[in-house]
Amino acid sequence: MRIGVVSPARPIDPSVESMMQALVAVSFPEVDIVFHRQCFLSDGHFAGSDAVRSAAFLEYANDPAFDAIWFARGGYGANRILDTVLPQLNDAARRKTYLGYSDMGFLLGALYASRIGRQAHGPMPSEIRRKNDHAACVSRALSWLISGDRRSLEPTIDARPHAAFNLSILTALIGSKYLPDLTDHVLMIEEISEPLYRIDRMLFTMAHATQLKGIAGVRLGVVGDVIENDVVFNDTPEQMIVRWCADMGVPYLGRAQIGHYAANCVVPFGVA
Repeated sequence: MRIGVVSPARPIDPSVESMMQALVAVSFPEVDIVFHRQCFLSDGHFAGSDAVRSAAFLEYANDPAFDAIWFARGGYGANRILDTVLPQLNDAARRKTYLGYSDMGFLLGALYASRIGRQAHGPMPSEIRRKNDHAACVSRALSWLISGDRRSLEPTIDARPHAAFNLSILTALIGSKYLPDLTDHVLMIEEISEPLYRIDRMLFTMAHATQLKGIAGVRLGVVGDVIENDVVFNDTPEQMIVRWCADMGVPYLGRAQIGHYAANCVVPFGVA
């Protein structure tokens, strides 16, 4: 299997490549993982300009020699290349698997909406640097990419279609042409580095989005690194989501093992 790594948002440290190559050589010798040089570029906030990031994604996505595209990391920026890359994807791109999460939800959602390839929310190469994880996070992702290992999947996944998003990315997609039709899907959401009141506000947007009225239910992943507000916000994330799911008229289905943490599991879009 040949996996191409690109970074449509922010750059990664070169040590990620060397650590990943060492892991693959020992634990996944059947895999050839290729990091595009674009992953290490720096243009202010981004891993290269919009044009450079677009070109790198298109080069690997349209190359039939690659079986999958693994997004290097999150950060902000993937939304800025959607209008450029989607019209230029070819038949080879339609046969690929695309894996990532956080800001990469922009690309995963747009690709799913366009029925281009197979998408999954899950760990990314940059997470090999997580302390005390011993590469379990990225190994889980590789096992799924290589063989569809069901042990890598989020444990509650059943026969229904699923989708997973960072909440801020989901709410940014609402109202756009890039939000896929999630009718009858179980929607899993997670969030990081936001004050609780902003999470509550984003849940309001989710609950009142006409594009999401047909979902089968919602699960809540990890809400981490919450930013303290100067006035205490009493509701917990779970209390918030119970309230907004009631407004939405869909069941709250409980917790999900996804988010910006080491135990993040894989959630394929659609039927697993």
